[in-house]
Amino acid sequence: MSKKQYIVIGLGRFGISVAQTLFNLGHDVLALDSNEESVQDIADTVTHAIVADATDEKSLRAIGIRNFDVAIVSIGENIQSSIMATLLLKELGVKYIITKANNAMHAKVLMKIGADRVVFPEKDMGLRVAHDLVSSNILEYIELSADYSIAEFLCPKVWIGKSLVEIDVRSNYGINVIGIRHNEEIDVSPSAYKKLESGSVIIAIGRIEDLNNLETKIKK
Repeated sequence: MSKKQYIVIGLGRFGISVAQTLFNLGHDVLALDSNEESVQDIADTVTHAIVADATDEKSLRAIGIRNFDVAIVSIGENIQSSIMATLLLKELGVKYIITKANNAMHAKVLMKIGADRVVFPEKDMGLRVAHDLVSSNILEYIELSADYSIAEFLCPKVWIGKSLVEIDVRSNYGINVIGIRHNEEIDVSPSAYKKLESGSVIIAIGRIEDLNNLETKIKK
């Protein structure tokens, strides 16, 4: 897993969760907020934390915003500031921008001005987004509840040529495989003895915690 440079703008509950999780996963994280107290609270649990105004172009240029691979804009209720920050990040050349939206109209505006992805605040979403960002395999989450999701992910290299029985996904990973997609064909309720192929997409259901930990377990 390659090390990336992340900037998290806005240190509410969502922003703090994303920033700390990315840092704990081994990435460089700059946390930014206009509130000095919020910055001080997170300073010891990320790479760097600074007080700055994300809607000020000079401030963003001064921190070398172009050097960051991903920016997460988690500004709270101030929709105007959220939009301005996203627009500036896009204009200044940040490669990938994720912005938190408060409602559907806010999300629509954010997509129009260049956000690559829009998320809505919810329980533990910060942690899930962070894991999603650094995972090389997870392609998509479909959240079923606060605890369970369906995930699509590329067949891990160590699973290629093995059957689901050999891998024992339920015991070893806590998930259930409900489908396998290869090319444009989907095998629903696949045979437990079918050998997995390179390039296949696994469709699995499980607890969000187990799906988030899947890649770590595979590498052990």
